[in-house]
Amino acid sequence: MRRRLAAFAATLLVSFLALAGFAVVTLGTAQTTPMRIAFVIATGSTGGTYYPVGQAIAEIVSHPPGIARCDAPGACGPAGLVASVRTSEGSIANIRDVNAGRADGGLAQSDIVADAIAGKGDFRKDGPQNRLRVIADLFPEEVHLVASTRAHIARIGDLHGKRVVLGAHDSGTASTSRMVLNAFHIPQWRLKVSYAPPEVAAQRLERGEVDAIFFVGGAPVGLVRGLLDTGKAVIVPIDGPGRKHLVAQNTGLVAETIPAGDYGSKPIETVGVHAVLIVNEAAPADVVYGMTKALFNPANRSALDDAHPSARFIRLEDAAKDPPAPLHPGAARFYREAHAAHGE
Repeated sequence: MRRRLAAFAATLLVSFLALAGFAVVTLGTAQTTPMRIAFVIATGSTGGTYYPVGQAIAEIVSHPPGIARCDAPGACGPAGLVASVRTSEGSIANIRDVNAGRADGGLAQSDIVADAIAGKGDFRKDGPQNRLRVIADLFPEEVHLVASTRAHIARIGDLHGKRVVLGAHDSGTASTSRMVLNAFHIPQWRLKVSYAPPEVAAQRLERGEVDAIFFVGGAPVGLVRGLLDTGKAVIVPIDGPGRKHLVAQNTGLVAETIPAGDYGSKPIETVGVHAVLIVNEAAPADVVYGMTKALFNPANRSALDDAHPSARFIRLEDAAKDPPAPLHPGAARFYREAHAAHGE
């Protein structure tokens, strides 16, 4: 009887260890299978910047079994990590989902994250989103105001009475576009306002159903370039005294110039924000540390550069500058080590 109980207990122990992902000894050979760690990154629409950049980040940090490139130290995230992306309405939705734990991580505009931490703007009713943490500042994003050539909109003041798509509901674009209108003293009741994701808004502009659309994304944006190539649309500059007032009144917004070559032969004056990678404070520090280390591993530089033109701005030297929310401890640990290694 004692032998049977001992054998039964041993069987239970082995089963428990196997389920927990620990090493199981079979016939004298130790076999270790790492636990699967799922990590979902909320991005944006497929036609925007967040989706392709999020995909590249997910591929870089994932470390499933059998991936040869992950044999190099620090080239991938923690063993067993499988990161994936999902589409979303944009920054506001991503912030709410990450803060509530409905998404593990997400991309968001720096100005909207700052509002979320303070419980301002679109987060007045929600209250401060205190569980947000930053992994890295990623890249600059420019505000694009794209207008139909038939609407004769040469400056923002020409929007009065026009049909304007402010962005998707719960998107950073919609929030930022409202800031722009306020700074230029254009009340929404003077416009025919609607909301739609970028792909739908672009289609409506091309069909002549709306006169102008706002979009926030790292230039050059393929969707915007496609509209300009049809000859049916132009980019309207955001400049002058209104831009000065806008930048002065809104933390996180800065004056930007889209360089010549991105959308034609002339530079375009506008304003911009930064895209940041956010995570819930409850994310394990070792997981976030491993993800951050992989993201900035020189071996992954080409994967970022090939993902989207904006991803070329993802650089270690800028990643921890002036975060709009506290750095996650795992990311902060990596930056301390990286700076120490460079003697900073």
